[in-house]
Amino acid sequence: MKNPEDSLPAGVLVAWYGDDFTGAAAVMEVLAFAGLQTMLFLQPPSDEQLARYPNLKGVGVASTARAQSPDWMSKELPEVFSKLKALKPQIIHYKICSTLDSSPEVGSIGRAIEIGADHFASALVPVLVAAPQMGRYQVFGHLFAAMGDEIYRLDRHPVMARHPVTPMAESDVALHIAKQSNRLDIGLLTAENLTSEAQTLPAAKPTETGRIAAVTLDCLDAASEANAGRRIWQQRQENRFVVGSQGIEYALVRHWQDSGLLTASTPPQSIGRADKMVVVSGSVSPTTAGQIAWSRNNGFACMAFDAASVCGGASAIEDEITRVVDAALSALAQGQATLIHTAEGPDDPAVDRFTREVANSNLSMSAANQMVGEALGQILHRVLDRSGARRAVVSGGDTSGHATRQLGIFALSALAPTIPGAAIFKAHADGPMDGLELALKGGQMGSHDYFGWVRDGGGSR
Repeated sequence: MKNPEDSLPAGVLVAWYGDDFTGAAAVMEVLAFAGLQTMLFLQPPSDEQLARYPNLKGVGVASTARAQSPDWMSKELPEVFSKLKALKPQIIHYKICSTLDSSPEVGSIGRAIEIGADHFASALVPVLVAAPQMGRYQVFGHLFAAMGDEIYRLDRHPVMARHPVTPMAESDVALHIAKQSNRLDIGLLTAENLTSEAQTLPAAKPTETGRIAAVTLDCLDAASEANAGRRIWQQRQENRFVVGSQGIEYALVRHWQDSGLLTASTPPQSIGRADKMVVVSGSVSPTTAGQIAWSRNNGFACMAFDAASVCGGASAIEDEITRVVDAALSALAQGQATLIHTAEGPDDPAVDRFTREVANSNLSMSAANQMVGEALGQILHRVLDRSGARRAVVSGGDTSGHATRQLGIFALSALAPTIPGAAIFKAHADGPMDGLELALKGGQMGSHDYFGWVRDGGGSR
């Protein structure tokens, strides 16, 4: 008779809540391409929706928490955590960006840990941010991230050090998160510790009542990743609530495969070139700027959306949306894939113009950014509906959350891989967007030809 410990448990293995849409989708990608039936919902799924998909091993909920305040989290997270807990998953994961996008005021990881630890009565909160498959490495507590062929310490990263909302000035993961909560005692499990034979995470040692013990895990290669996954999995009963990037799922999958709990599967190949494709981008990242430049030189019609129009009221926004929609439809009619962007990198004059206009308006920067994302979503919906295009990309983590909500879809499932963390998905909806092929890409992610790769149908390279 087979030992029950030699197989994965029945039911949901991982339930996760993503603090932005692209990151939430990246978790789904890891699990789905490992052969586990997985879906990402745009809101906590209803019983009726879950009944349509009875064999899910991974269930996620996407949000815009990364762009929200601690007060917003206090109001929103407890209910969502309760709904995820009701699924009786083995692990509940609060998914954060692999480049730690957060601050005490915006997207506070510290506040999320407080709420989760209290809700789930956690003895210890494991924190795993690194994901080597994506060029994210934690070594002796410090986070490093790749850009192109170079690897930078996070506080010296050309993109993250200049992030427009949460610039990174600290590479020590524990120190960065500790600044966001006055209740955390955060330890470190180093790469050296991970090679030991010890099967457990460090014992929880909060310094006083009401404080929360957490531990960050180094991860820089396959061996440390497998060891991190083993520790998280084997102590899931005591420490069910975990925090981190999709590195959590990469580590779990590697442990499951290495221990024979899960058979390695081959990811699906290309779904074929699209006759029509629409891209909207709210990213100001230099990485996205390079992708826009490649697209312009490779058959895409690239056009700017004036983000500053959101400061001019409803009429100004509608006029700009109408202008861009008409231009996009004209380009698609001529056989060109269409790319609509707010800026081409951080040095685009459009960035300074937008910042000035917001400062002179009665809008907060957070509200203005949300309005831009929603406008891009409206543009995308209108262009898809009127052109018949069935493949689309949204570029920018926060943009993806705001824009995708305009499409009337309730869930995503994985179709084909591209770069890790930005696969092509199938949209599930009760309306015309059902079956839409949709990719969501963080601003700093992707090869220079990423948009062309999606146009060609993705697939492993």
